[in-house]
Amino acid sequence: MIDESETLFSRWKLTEEELSGIVDLNPSLMGMMLGYVAEYKLQQFLRANESVLSLIKPDDHDRRKGKKNDLSLEYKDRLFTFEVKSLQTNSIHYDHPMSTYTGRVQVDASDRRSVTFPNGSSIDTTCLLIGGFDILAVNLFQFRKEWDFGFIRNSDLPRTKYRKYTNYQRKHLLATTIQVTWPLSPPFVESPFDLMDSIISVSN
Repeated sequence: MIDESETLFSRWKLTEEELSGIVDLNPSLMGMMLGYVAEYKLQQFLRANESVLSLIKPDDHDRRKGKKNDLSLEYKDRLFTFEVKSLQTNSIHYDHPMSTYTGRVQVDASDRRSVTFPNGSSIDTTCLLIGGFDILAVNLFQFRKEWDFGFIRNSDLPRTKYRKYTNYQRKHLLATTIQVTWPLSPPFVESPFDLMDSIISVSN
């Protein structure tokens, strides 16, 4: 049984320097930890808004049973779902003259699985279906070592251009890689609340 009063350092008998060294030597571990910390930081940011109610992070095991989002919350009497992704470390570039960062983020499923289209047809793919979540939140920590996020509506995400898919399939599948910049460029925005308000106004 885990003693919640213990820190990870005492539980594993490691120093801060030792754990940092282990993480630095294992990029896959770094990416996994950064992803979970990003979700935690995003939850803190969202909960700070008094209009946000019942924020939920689905259990990872439930996600494997078909859930398509990392976070869900109630905002102004409507349920919104978020997918949270992080930058690909080897894609980051800083333009000194322009003071601009650019990078790529992978927006896909971790494994190939069957997806079903509105017309009832299906294929095996790592692409995500459009409409599987409301808002994509991209963790931009690796740009400036600050907990910045870029937010974009699912409907504004680019579609896949993979030539082996039919036109109909490409219309309903998201691109697996997209580019993001800092400062943010439209349709990315800094405020998820502006996006949720715009979605609410359109649906009313």
